Amino acid sequence: MYFPNITERGGNRVARKSPVPETWYPMDNAGVLYAAISDDDYSPVYRISAVLDKTVDSAALQRALEKTIPRFPTFHVRLRKGAFWYYFVPDDRPGPFVQEDVCNFCQPMDPCGEATRLMRVCRYEDRVSIECFHALSDGGGAMVFFKTLLACYFRELGEDVPDADGILNIDEPPRPGELEDAYRRYAGGRAAPREWKKTAYHPTGTPEPFYTLNVTQGILSVEKVKQKAKAYGGSVTEYLSAALIWTLMELQRRGGRRERPVSLAIPIDLRRFFSTETVRNFILTARPHIDPRLGDYTFPEVVEQVRYQLRLELSRPLMKGNITGNVNFQRNPILKAVPCALKDPVMKFSYRLAAIRPFSMTYTNPGVFQAPGSMARHIERVEAVLGQPYGDTVNCASVSCGDVLSISFASNLKERDVEREFFRFLVREGLPVKVLSNRPEPGQGPGQGENR
Repeated sequence: MYFPNITERGGNRVARKSPVPETWYPMDNAGVLYAAISDDDYSPVYRISAVLDKTVDSAALQRALEKTIPRFPTFHVRLRKGAFWYYFVPDDRPGPFVQEDVCNFCQPMDPCGEATRLMRVCRYEDRVSIECFHALSDGGGAMVFFKTLLACYFRELGEDVPDADGILNIDEPPRPGELEDAYRRYAGGRAAPREWKKTAYHPTGTPEPFYTLNVTQGILSVEKVKQKAKAYGGSVTEYLSAALIWTLMELQRRGGRRERPVSLAIPIDLRRFFSTETVRNFILTARPHIDPRLGDYTFPEVVEQVRYQLRLELSRPLMKGNITGNVNFQRNPILKAVPCALKDPVMKFSYRLAAIRPFSMTYTNPGVFQAPGSMARHIERVEAVLGQPYGDTVNCASVSCGDVLSISFASNLKERDVEREFFRFLVREGLPVKVLSNRPEPGQGPGQGENR
């Protein structure tokens, strides 16, 4: 694996390779999948943003990026396609460089393209964003990079920001644990048996032109959502997951289509359960679900079912068995001997069968964005956006900062039925919601919204 050493020359921090560097390193278990399923129609890209209290200084942000990127060598790489597997090599080109933002977020990345960067840093007025190709890292790892970048940016503006709350010291070399493939470390023992999951209900609509991403965002009070979730005996994630399932159940019922199970794909950050410093991918997917064919459910019953299902799937032995099964698949000697030209179509088909067919939509919640006070006071809110869905459907992501909870829907459909009905449900629950969108309603300007 490539581990740069950080040295000082003339007062400037520079990246220097170790005495006997390797020129490539293998991808983690999730990264292999994301590389294989990327094509001209789909690119797994997500975004994390912070809305600040003043206009972003582009020059200061660029200086902060140049100081931060050597600390995260796995974010400054290029993807290469070998005969049998994909792999990363260090990116020795100048950059990356801060870009001006665009209306259509998470534009596709040609992962093996010569001009492609697998991570972008963007700014627009008072917003700083990073966009990340999912083979590099999951949301937990990207959040560490984003926090460290913001801390360095505020230091460029004269703030005294300590290395705390997940901010890494940019004057230290990356620790080996930060770059490890944690899947391989924790794979071992028996693999969990694979279960065939029923085809789920999928919201449908009219597809937008290629890579037109409709983003609708709701802004809520964290404390009010916590109180509402507590009233149902659940956490914020459990309550919002139940609200999404309830919304999809209602839309399916109104559509008059054959009833199918309604389920969510919820990425689980395994760092909460297995000790690791990795900033690479380390997630598994949980599947809370309701089968409306069994009868009518009340909303409290949906919350209860989601709570029990999520907590059952967060069993450490079960998660370890799932990690082992995934890694064993990657280690399979027969699969290793199959060329990428034959392997990629099989992996795409398997992904559609196992990761798309059983799920109605994806919902991710990276959790609470915590930062030192000298930095937090300049951040009005943090946003997370999942990029283009795999197929014509909807993705959802939420993240909180202070008392502000941001819930963002990303869709390549013209219709906004899911997001509209979801936020209307929260309002009926007594939760005020401010709605924003990059595709405003007629008569509104970009980014405008209203309380509903």
